[in-house]
Amino acid sequence: MSDTVKKEKSMILQKEMIGGLFKELGNTKESGKKVVYTFVPGNLSELIRSFDMLPVYPEINALQSGMRKMSGDYIKEAEKWGHSEDVCTYVKCDIGMMLKGNIGPTGEKIPDPDLLLLSYTGCFTFLKWFENLEHLYPGVPVALIHTPYQENGEITAEMTDYMVKQLKNDVIPKMEKVSGQKFDPDKLKTILQHSADTEDLIAKIFDTTKNVPSPIDAYFAGVYYIGPINIGFRGTPEATEYYKELYKEILERVRLGLGPVTPEGEMEEEKYRLVVEGPPNWTSFREFWKLFYDMGAVIVSSSYTRVGGVYKNGFRHDPDRLLESLSEYCMGCYTNLNLNQRVDLLGEEIQEYKADGFLVNSIKSCNSFSAGQLLIMRTLEDKLEIPVGFIESDLVDPRYFSYSNIKNRLESFFQMLEQRKIMVD
Repeated sequence: MSDTVKKEKSMILQKEMIGGLFKELGNTKESGKKVVYTFVPGNLSELIRSFDMLPVYPEINALQSGMRKMSGDYIKEAEKWGHSEDVCTYVKCDIGMMLKGNIGPTGEKIPDPDLLLLSYTGCFTFLKWFENLEHLYPGVPVALIHTPYQENGEITAEMTDYMVKQLKNDVIPKMEKVSGQKFDPDKLKTILQHSADTEDLIAKIFDTTKNVPSPIDAYFAGVYYIGPINIGFRGTPEATEYYKELYKEILERVRLGLGPVTPEGEMEEEKYRLVVEGPPNWTSFREFWKLFYDMGAVIVSSSYTRVGGVYKNGFRHDPDRLLESLSEYCMGCYTNLNLNQRVDLLGEEIQEYKADGFLVNSIKSCNSFSAGQLLIMRTLEDKLEIPVGFIESDLVDPRYFSYSNIKNRLESFFQMLEQRKIMVD
């Protein structure tokens, strides 16, 4: 955000939380705390926290490197190591960062892992990513929880039982061994209650986009809002406090009839309401966002902000069903939904949030999002008779962000939206 934009209390809280986590990670030699490398979709941060271990998310490190304009060098380092241009750029950025000393966003070295925890959900790349981490950190134990894909659009009792057995027989015993602590169900129960409270607040926050004007941008600002839950704070009192404060601030914006805050201040006019599918580009994040708010476009819903959990569908961590709840969370992540489920979810939100158009940002190296996006787009166009648009970029490789190409496509898309508004009026 610009220095001229007043920092809300929630922004200060978030900065303190994340800064504190990286400081804790930098002090693990002194504190003796163990470190778990894991992933955001289907993450088991509550279970990690219940053993007093600290989580590290490689893809979070990658996107932060992208925003700090460091990912290009890291990617080149990984390509020297043998990774091709077609490999997920999160992977290459993360591995390049590790090869160059693994310095985190606060300038402190991120400690080596004591456990590699792969809760695979919908992205085959994670499996290969962990194979590379095993090579980088030989001898570090690996816990793998295989998550059944929602092929038929439902989570069955058999699928949940399969997941619970893996937690009981493999994941928890390895966590006990690494942490030196016994599994404490009561401690996990308290943590899951905090998660449920936080998830209630998150659902309410993203539901405020029903207002006209929308008080928030659910894509560009939304990625900041989901930061604490995706970086390992879900299940903590700090997260609950942060989201309470954020929700209070957003409700005040609704009361005053204000639109979203952008890096250049208050957005003056909401001309277009969009639903967006796919992750954002991180290397040119502000320039990317500016293309939208300069046109008066507000994103009222995005699939990417559901990558760590689809709370709108009613899922909440349940402190009375500990392992079952963790299992169902993993299986319910957006990247683990089938295409029909994704179409239904996006279609409902286009209608519910009165969107004027649907836009896909297709990421060159992210198959878990990009696979099926054209089908999703065409299905929604036919089903809802809504204008659709398609742009292409990448996660953290600056070589694959073409500002002029994206600007041209967006201008054509917004012209189509404007013509549609004239015809409807």
